Amino acid sequence: MKTFANRNARSLSEAVAFAREARAAGQSVSFASGGTDLLQLVKDRIPNRPGSGAPDVLVNLKTIPGIDTVSRMGDGGTFIGGLVNLTDLAANPTIRERLTVLAEAAESVASPQIRNVGTVGGNLAQRPWCWYYRNGFNCYKAGGNRCFSAGGENQLHAIFGGGPSYIVHPSDLAPALVALDATFRVAGPEGERAVPAADFFVLPRTDPEHENVLADDEVLASVEVPAQPSGLRSTYHKVMDREAWTHALASAAIALDMDGDVCRSGRVVLGGVAPIPWRVPAAEQELTGRRITADVAARAAAAAVVDARPLSKNAYKVPLTRGVIERTLLGLVDAI
Repeated sequence: MKTFANRNARSLSEAVAFAREARAAGQSVSFASGGTDLLQLVKDRIPNRPGSGAPDVLVNLKTIPGIDTVSRMGDGGTFIGGLVNLTDLAANPTIRERLTVLAEAAESVASPQIRNVGTVGGNLAQRPWCWYYRNGFNCYKAGGNRCFSAGGENQLHAIFGGGPSYIVHPSDLAPALVALDATFRVAGPEGERAVPAADFFVLPRTDPEHENVLADDEVLASVEVPAQPSGLRSTYHKVMDREAWTHALASAAIALDMDGDVCRSGRVVLGGVAPIPWRVPAAEQELTGRRITADVAARAAAAAVVDARPLSKNAYKVPLTRGVIERTLLGLVDAI
């Protein structure tokens, strides 16, 4: 493993300053929170950012106070620090009661050991787990000019939004936070900026080398979830090829504003099937203003996959995704 220097930041501004200093000196730099993904990237000599390789400088965020807490905001929203670990997020009473979809997404991540260490910011900003990228191929994600999955082993790859790369975004929290209309607070050299969760993630056709809008000297500091309607009912369902330590083949984060048994409005966001959390307005339109019956759930699920474009070996994801949405909707309504 490459030798690197460690810098313990005492504030977000200091973390950003450490990164700027390193880059000005011609050094590569990475931020570390839980470090579960970063450690694997470093061990495998995979760039944390294109062209950087294993970092020369590691900026430790765990020494920053105040960004590992969950609290209620004055407007009724919820503040979630970027360093909150996934176990604590899933177990937090406020999250479980008011933002159920997020608690369920957090408790679905990997294994208990990883959830004890992995953080909100790390889960949202992790790099792709495509086997070509992770095994050193000079693909789009690594700065090359070819996506090997397009004509290769693409069983786990995207059926929506693919090209020129067909990775799927690995985060479980991301679809839940898009469904909740969250805002991400990003710290950088110019201070903090707010980015809607739906705008944080970027498609390969927009930027084939990055998965989000973070600059190399920016940090995902916190998440703010706005106050939700009193009729909110939400849930997260994930299908995997084994019970633990793996990512979604397909998942659905669903948040409905219910008036009795009628859906006033809703958000349906998919995971495991696209390079970004994939919102499906066509499914939402089928739900709005209607009682969620078996027929309505089936129509919404069918509408969600109309635009799916599977590759040679992942067509199974189309009926799988349709089934995940339908089953999740019916389970949510049955629980009301």
